[in-house]
Amino acid sequence: MTTTTGTPGDTGTPGGTGAYAPRPGAAPLGRMIAAQAVFETKMLLRNGEQLLLTVVIPTLLLVLFSSVDIVDTGAGEAVDFLAPGILALAVMSTAFTGQAIATGFERRYGVLKRLAASPLPRWALMTAKTASVLVTEVLQIVLLTVIAFALGWSPHGNPAAVLLLLVLGTAAFSGLGLLMAGTLKAEATLAAANLVFLLLLVGGGVIVPLEKFPDAAQDVLGLLPISALSDGLRDVLQHGAAMPWADLGILAGWAVVGLAAAGKFFRWE
Repeated sequence: MTTTTGTPGDTGTPGGTGAYAPRPGAAPLGRMIAAQAVFETKMLLRNGEQLLLTVVIPTLLLVLFSSVDIVDTGAGEAVDFLAPGILALAVMSTAFTGQAIATGFERRYGVLKRLAASPLPRWALMTAKTASVLVTEVLQIVLLTVIAFALGWSPHGNPAAVLLLLVLGTAAFSGLGLLMAGTLKAEATLAAANLVFLLLLVGGGVIVPLEKFPDAAQDVLGLLPISALSDGLRDVLQHGAAMPWADLGILAGWAVVGLAAAGKFFRWE
């Protein structure tokens, strides 16, 4: 029997370095974030409860209240008032409610703890979750926009202002959702996130104009992130405002506070 001895630079023998190629180790950071984002998106879209919140409820509300004269939305077509509010609701349902519930149960079952021990840094995990939220929101906005056009929606305004409102709204709701998921028990997060969703749906200017509420309540409700997002989108898409600075300022404030609080108080276990 003949034995072949390899040299340090030999790639075809047991003694060569090539016998161990490809070398084990963590994948590039960008690839890890992309893979985690794809995984998070698939999990989000496969969850029946999340689909109910992110797709079914906003779509039904848009079609129902645009087709049936239930709420007085003022002059003009009802869909012109409702579509911006429903887009704001879609952002909240994904960035806040859906993310809070999913992250809360991942924390309870130890998924976050295990992921935190992987080569994927914690900030990269949160980046992947944010990317998943953005992908889901794009799908939501495309679907709701198509439905709104079919119902006779005629938007106009500055697209850059719309994009900025959506980004700041996503940041604000993501911070609040992660704060809730990282500080409360999973069951409490589930109950609180759904309750907040329902309360803001009714009192956030999504379907019912804030002008229908008492003056004192209007001042308070107008400071909520859902109110700022829906009113800002409505000012641009319905009334043609160039840049709703007041609403952008409210959303930016919520984004800074929410993300900072989530970063400080979030517990991984």
